[in-house]
Amino acid sequence: MPAAIPTPPPAGPLLAWYDRHRRTLPWRAGPATGAMPGEPDPYRIWLSEVMLQQTTVAAVGPRYARFLARFPDVQALAEAPWEDVAAEWAGLGYYARARNLHAAAKAVAGRGGFPDTEAGLRELPGIGAYTAAAIAAIAFGRPTVPVDGNVERVVARLLAIREPLPGARRLIAPIAARFMEQAEPRARPGDFVQALFDLGATLCTPRRPACALCPWRGDCEAQRQGIQESLPAKTPKAARKQRHGLHFLARDPAGRLLLRHRPPEGLLGGMLEIPGAPWREAPWSLEEALPHAPLPGLAWALRPGLAHHGFTHMDLDMRLAEASAPAGPAPPGMGWMEPAVALAALPTAIRRLLPLADPPLAEGPEPMASRPSGARGARKKGIRA
Repeated sequence: MPAAIPTPPPAGPLLAWYDRHRRTLPWRAGPATGAMPGEPDPYRIWLSEVMLQQTTVAAVGPRYARFLARFPDVQALAEAPWEDVAAEWAGLGYYARARNLHAAAKAVAGRGGFPDTEAGLRELPGIGAYTAAAIAAIAFGRPTVPVDGNVERVVARLLAIREPLPGARRLIAPIAARFMEQAEPRARPGDFVQALFDLGATLCTPRRPACALCPWRGDCEAQRQGIQESLPAKTPKAARKQRHGLHFLARDPAGRLLLRHRPPEGLLGGMLEIPGAPWREAPWSLEEALPHAPLPGLAWALRPGLAHHGFTHMDLDMRLAEASAPAGPAPPGMGWMEPAVALAALPTAIRRLLPLADPPLAEGPEPMASRPSGARGARKKGIRA
């Protein structure tokens, strides 16, 4: 006989705390037109949830506003060329999100609006269980609890669940779902799930949780046992892979750069890049990589230094070779681009090569907006801190 699912604490104290201390975030406001003040906008909520996957709130805020200015509603996003969407997404990382975002916008526009159920939302490209539950609860008032990293941490501490993640999720999810058996969360599902997010991001943090300020401090079993900072426990991660690349930067007499689009599937799918050799386990020598150079017969010079980029599952070190190209059309599948335009359109990983150029095309590698999960405020599918 299966074990009974533990009952979580009363939701009232959390909602009362949220009413006093809720964070002001741009996606929590109502749409600019066509809705009552404060009424949730499914497009804005969906966009924020996708952007927040593996990306911090601080990094998403300005990029969210800029994206909305360019694509103010789902119809505008659906009608935009992929190249415009990719350019606007550049630097946020995890580029499959942008491809799915664009595809889902077309699907929503084609059906005349967003589905308002978890099942309907999960049929859209790129929307999994967590995102569907978040949109359903926050935008449409469905009584469901999306379980991200903040919710996992809060529930694991409330019930002192010692089993490490990811295995503990089979215990945490049904306990979180039981909150919706209570009248107050069912009446305010969007507020309740955002209260859980805020609690995990501001008080019930991974390190040094502020238990004295927590509305559930009297109900927290981990705090009673003094083990709150050790929960949730996590299974040790496997070692990250190491990959190496060598890219070829050609400039024409006008100073333009030769770029191409990566294949639509895989890492950085569909994004612009500096042409180069495939990423592999062993470092490339210039001689080995020359067959992958975009233009034959140029005097390629290998620049000193390495460009480094960390993906979720691997580390990438890249070298840069550079050459001057004569005037003429770009090879098939490639194009010449002004450096300023390229700087705005290239993904962060590829932009890290530009300081190696002579003269440098950027001052140095910018801080990554995307981080491996496990950083402060990590969600199940990202970071919300």
